[in-house]
Amino acid sequence: MSRILASLCVAGLAISGTAAAQTTNPATVAPGNPGSMSAGSAQSAPGVPAPNQTNNSDRLFSRAAAVGGMAEVEAGKLAARTTSNPAVRQFGERMVQDHSQANKHLADLAAAARISLPSELDAEHRATQQQLSRLQGAAFDHAYILAQVVDHQQTAQLLEYEIGSGEAQGLKSFASETLPVVLEHLALAQRIQAQLTGAAAPAASMDGTPVTATNTSATQEPAPVAKKP
Repeated sequence: MSRILASLCVAGLAISGTAAAQTTNPATVAPGNPGSMSAGSAQSAPGVPAPNQTNNSDRLFSRAAAVGGMAEVEAGKLAARTTSNPAVRQFGERMVQDHSQANKHLADLAAAARISLPSELDAEHRATQQQLSRLQGAAFDHAYILAQVVDHQQTAQLLEYEIGSGEAQGLKSFASETLPVVLEHLALAQRIQAQLTGAAAPAASMDGTPVTATNTSATQEPAPVAKKP
């Protein structure tokens, strides 16, 4: 997703420049984001997109979010069947559940907006999945959770991009509703990561009961036994 975010940043700069060139009155804020409209888009006034239009940001967001969502489900399934760590397994299972629901919602919105979505992972996400599939035990737990922290940070940026730059109200609302969930996932992944490195107390499980992520980064030694005089 890092390559996708880089592309979005470039697109955002181009959009900002176009929008600035089209603004005739800087004191007037035009609705939507006319600078990122595709050629031939319907307009209710010069430079103002008609309602229910999509722009380039919507399409870039939808495709990137679809790939990221598929990757989350696949990685979560892999974690659920690979790890022996209860906290990591529960996290993976939740990623499958939450992202499957979000993927379905996004697919419905994209279909209504006539945005085609990819049906398989891109090269970057496939490589990550292949790397994870070769790991076991503590090595898998650390690599999976680290990847989840990074992925959810990037997903939060992607959602914020759509909220600020998108045109389709349905997709913008989806991004706004999904952002708090992604931030919750991020916080949970960061807590598990801290537990795996021995830097935090056990976090609560999905049902509120304590779950300990096994600390495999250090070996505890038994307390010394006092010798009798």
